Amino acid sequence: MPVRSTGFVAKCWAALLSGGLLAMLSPSTAVALPEYSTAEAGNPFVDGWYADPDIAIYDGKYWVFPTASKPYAEQTHLDAFSSTDLIHWTKHSNVLTTADITWAKYAVWAPAPVERDGKYYLYFAANDIQNNSQLGGIGVAVADRPEGPYKDALGKPLISQFHNGAQPIDQDVFIDDDGQAYMYYGGWHHNNVVKLNPDMTSLGTFDDGSTYKEITPENYVEGSYMFKRNGKYYLMWSEGGWTGPDYSVSYAMSDSPTGPFQKIDKVLAQDPAVAKGSGHNSVVNVPGTDTWYIFYHRRPLSETDGNHRQLAYDRMYFNPDGTIRRIAMQVKDNFADGNALGWKTYGGTWSVAGGRYRVGRDLGAKSLLDTNFADFTYDADVTVNSGAGDAGLTFRVTKPSVGPDSYSGYYAGISPSGKVVLGRANGSWTELGTARTSVAPGSTHRMRVTAVGSSIKVFVDDMKTPKISVSDGTYASGANGVRVFNTAASFDNVAIGTAR
Repeated sequence: MPVRSTGFVAKCWAALLSGGLLAMLSPSTAVALPEYSTAEAGNPFVDGWYADPDIAIYDGKYWVFPTASKPYAEQTHLDAFSSTDLIHWTKHSNVLTTADITWAKYAVWAPAPVERDGKYYLYFAANDIQNNSQLGGIGVAVADRPEGPYKDALGKPLISQFHNGAQPIDQDVFIDDDGQAYMYYGGWHHNNVVKLNPDMTSLGTFDDGSTYKEITPENYVEGSYMFKRNGKYYLMWSEGGWTGPDYSVSYAMSDSPTGPFQKIDKVLAQDPAVAKGSGHNSVVNVPGTDTWYIFYHRRPLSETDGNHRQLAYDRMYFNPDGTIRRIAMQVKDNFADGNALGWKTYGGTWSVAGGRYRVGRDLGAKSLLDTNFADFTYDADVTVNSGAGDAGLTFRVTKPSVGPDSYSGYYAGISPSGKVVLGRANGSWTELGTARTSVAPGSTHRMRVTAVGSSIKVFVDDMKTPKISVSDGTYASGANGVRVFNTAASFDNVAIGTAR
């Protein structure tokens, strides 16, 4: 089953760890124990338009099952992604398709994975039914392997009707420590919980004889998700409009898997500097630890198509009383995954090799992230390989195009001889300041730019004393990126955050 609690499963892992037995487990069963602050190799962590990610741990691997975020009629299949380290991901295409489900035609949404007794189950919604006379709802498919292929277990939907006003979509399956399985689901602002029988393909009943129990919390819209930590049950859900910037994640806590659930806080929302439309999440706990990650989808700032959603994850922290801290969408990229997803280039020949982002010699090539920071701290490692020019960081950039100074914004760079330069571009170059620093041929420098209002400071290696400090308020916000001028260079360990 997916590891979602620090109850019985986590206690077993803790016992193994404390006894030194983890080393005796085979590589196929030992789960990697990453300790990241976010997706350190960059969000999105996989390529393509996807949404509604649900994560499970199977046989020592993390498995993410998302919705294919395409036009309505093209949502006819599901892909999966697996990883041992949450950095390198393998794509498994078409683990489930409508060709394997006789009653499903389109709108295959929100896969929910779970393992039981050696069988792998994948719950999904299909056909986006609008009333009880239409065919569709929540189905269940089964496979002998995590990557499928998954086949229809019933030949019909498991839940095909509206109950308590809940559209049968956006299901999540949770197995409690006592072995009881529950499904949480619902759209149209209503949330139900049902019991699953041990066969995982039929519904049980509650003590009062009912099958469908409504547990709708305040502001619930869709995308419910359940996990357990330290004996407490956490219900998470999405609110707002899925195409709008107000899409977000809230949560409630309870002593029971069936509630009652009262909203505590909104913990994940759009950040106008990073991404919009963040929601429909899942959660994973690294076994044997109290390290948690929230997986979700979001929309890049420059995208207006509702289906242009990407998969991301960030660290999730808890307060001493068990409540969840508000989650910050962090911006980092150490290129350890061998790609530069999320970066857009303007001129030059760019590649990722040896865990670094590289560009050949060019008279002004730049690559930008889809960010819009105003006040920030921006760090990166810069290695100037050859040439008479310089390489470094661009920021508060708008209107980028191919050409040496074809953008509006700022640039701070360093040359092979140790000259540090800060300037402003808007089709032409205006120098704002220069300095010198000691260098060795081909050496790597840690560069930092802090910008708060009109105050701009550039640091090189020494992060305490700025090499250049100026006041210039020409550009207030924009994208962050990297750039070369008449040189070849490489970049690594990019990190951007709001200035405090």
